[in-house]
Amino acid sequence: MTAANKAKAAKVRTDRASIKLPPGPKSNTPGGQLVAMTRDPLKFLMKTAAEYGQIAHFMLGPQHTVFVNDPEHIENVLVAHDWNFVKGRGLKRARRVLGRGLLTSEGNFHRRQRRLAQPAFHKQRIAGYAAVMTEYADRTANRWSGGETVDIAQEMMRLTLAIVAKTLFDADVESEAGEIGQALTDVLKMFETFSSPLTDILDKLPTPANRRIARARQRLDDTIYRIIEDRRESGEDRGDLLSMLLMAQDEEGSGGMSDEQLRDELMTLFLAGHETTANALAWTWYLLSQNPEVEARLHTELDQVLDGRVPSFEDTPRLDYTERVLTESMRSYPPVWVMGRRAVGSYKVGEYTIPAGSIVLLSQYVMHHDEHYYPEPFKFDPERWTPEARATRPKYSYFPFGGGPRLCIGEQFAWTEGILIIATLARRWKLRTVSSQPVQLQPLITLRPKNGIRMAVEPR
Repeated sequence: MTAANKAKAAKVRTDRASIKLPPGPKSNTPGGQLVAMTRDPLKFLMKTAAEYGQIAHFMLGPQHTVFVNDPEHIENVLVAHDWNFVKGRGLKRARRVLGRGLLTSEGNFHRRQRRLAQPAFHKQRIAGYAAVMTEYADRTANRWSGGETVDIAQEMMRLTLAIVAKTLFDADVESEAGEIGQALTDVLKMFETFSSPLTDILDKLPTPANRRIARARQRLDDTIYRIIEDRRESGEDRGDLLSMLLMAQDEEGSGGMSDEQLRDELMTLFLAGHETTANALAWTWYLLSQNPEVEARLHTELDQVLDGRVPSFEDTPRLDYTERVLTESMRSYPPVWVMGRRAVGSYKVGEYTIPAGSIVLLSQYVMHHDEHYYPEPFKFDPERWTPEARATRPKYSYFPFGGGPRLCIGEQFAWTEGILIIATLARRWKLRTVSSQPVQLQPLITLRPKNGIRMAVEPR
């Protein structure tokens, strides 16, 4: 080693020694935190927050990891200092399935793609989508019959999948919903090992799991590329997101998006546009079944506002309690339960320093169950969301859709869809859990109910 390199190495060691890391859990065995995080990430993060408070440092294998659990610090990472943070390991893995779509892209490319897609999510567009949302929800209500048992998680997946395909791509995929849903489930299982630094190696091995993921991706690709091909052949402008993307000319004037670019954006919205909402709705039906007094008040509002008819977009401002129910459901079981960012440069948080290259974790699930902001955090209470109650809490004590420049582009779409689906189905039906076994959480890239939720359909 040259004298210059020795001096540089010595300086790095000195700089690291001078950094004050936050306190955090330690392990007597190598990789102990990684094992605990992989085995039960919700338990690990909840315990870490309880013991170390707003900020904690631990090692996931060789990876410095900092867990931030304070609304101000979360806002700084997502908004004020977002320039210093890029996507973490978990969503970079998602490029294997999603390519360079809105969820996984960075920098100028991400800003350009978001600008092209944004008009499809303007308020007037969403108002136009509302009729499709209620039409498809009413089809589900008509298909159910009193006394039958359904897996409400699968039912909501099927419903939201059909809605996102019809509203954004003007495509009918209802007949394929079962196959597509299974393919999406297989794809999401790749995130069970999201935190492991060994995943880059494991992903390349010819394991049964990797072969299953490859088949699932191909099944999804078949549907997406068929939708693109059909639209290119028709040349028709249907005023939907796909038409906007097809007509978009890139800034270099090279003729618009390739099929691969279109595929990546459609795949991202196909997945993100239905998976999160479906989970939020499945958990909502489960929570309503466990809280009959809340369900009764919801029914009273629906009877008063709708008087037996199917809801419309114009009804959504009047469905105040329905919105509160959905808001509290996403507090209790946030569809996106954790977010990871990588610090580009070292970053000060109070007296502590987050080293450059560290993974910063922000957990909606943990923050949403912080008793400083939500007394009795495991109680389902829509009254937390009155205007007066909201005003007592900082903004980033609740962030189911993320925040900052990467705030979910479909947030208003999801709120409208969730409210209208709840109203359409609950005006006619009640759902009751049929198993005495507790519902288990499955924290993949989204927070799913493990093994679904079996529920009996009862007429009101």
